[in-house]
Amino acid sequence: MSSLNPLLKTLPASVAPRLDQGLGQLAISVDDHQREQLLGLLALLHKWNRAYNLTAVRDVDDMVSRHVLDSAAVLPYVQGPRLLDVGAGPGLPGIVLAILAPQLDVTLLDSNGKKVRFQRQAVMELGLENVTPLQARVEQFEAPAFDQVISRAFASLVDFVTLTRQLPSADGQWLAMKGPGADDELRDLPPGICLHERHLLEVPFEAAQRQLLILNIDS
Repeated sequence: MSSLNPLLKTLPASVAPRLDQGLGQLAISVDDHQREQLLGLLALLHKWNRAYNLTAVRDVDDMVSRHVLDSAAVLPYVQGPRLLDVGAGPGLPGIVLAILAPQLDVTLLDSNGKKVRFQRQAVMELGLENVTPLQARVEQFEAPAFDQVISRAFASLVDFVTLTRQLPSADGQWLAMKGPGADDELRDLPPGICLHERHLLEVPFEAAQRQLLILNIDS
């Protein structure tokens, strides 16, 4: 019996079928262990959110789409192997991507202590050996260069790139998960940074438009 079973029993019966359907629509295949880890993450988010206000999303069915499937939608564009999730909050999208792609080496960075405590608890309970949660402000963070730097939290694309300018490798990429209104932000990118690719993301059960902007250093 899986060690996650007691945790999974706290989820409403609607959650697992919703997750399965959403992953199917994204054409993402998971094994039983990965499925349990994703459900375990949802159960932990739901449990901790009642006390620690980790996310404004309260309903666990909404967490499936707005957190797990939204994070999973960028999987085809994540190669890593070293991936930094900046402003990771409760570990999104980094933990989801680490579950779906175990070959990734994921670092989660956030300055909020309670959110990093949740990340550490989730990493431990889900048995994730490829995730490192760290508490620090991004402008003070130093580390060897990453292959990709991702965020779904930054309101400003310019801030995201400027504050993390030293963190991707010379041929690395920034992956910015955004809503529909990013064109003005793209025009304000600092010199030497260019848009490499733009991908519209269709997140199951979500009507709001999502997109992924992939930026790199202009060579």
